[in-house]
Amino acid sequence: MAFVHGKNTFISLNAVDLSAFTDASELTRNSDIHDVTTYGKQSHVKVGGLLDGKGSMSGTYDNAVGGPRGTIEPLIGTNVTLIRRPEGTGTGRPQDSVNVVVGEYVETNPVADMVKWSVALELSDEVTSTSQP
Repeated sequence: MAFVHGKNTFISLNAVDLSAFTDASELTRNSDIHDVTTYGKQSHVKVGGLLDGKGSMSGTYDNAVGGPRGTIEPLIGTNVTLIRRPEGTGTGRPQDSVNVVVGEYVETNPVADMVKWSVALELSDEVTSTSQP
């Protein structure tokens, strides 16, 4: 096992590579949990349900053509493909692909720092985890 540095992460939304504009990303997977406890039990009994999850990415604002604002704002409320390669691009390295609903796009303008951006994503269907060819 080897530790992996985050600087090589690749991320794209709707087939647009946003890696050069992104300094943090996250893909969270979870499931519904149902309580099926019956009379006479002293503890809860639970079973898993449908899978779910969220994604996010953020970075320093860049007004370049193909940058975050021009790419993400038109996608708000639509379903598109998110591709994330946590170890970077290369044969045999992992890749996660999933349809997402583009939720909230935020720009933050602090007085003493650079403008920042972020986007919240909701997973829509299964995450496909593969090794890159």
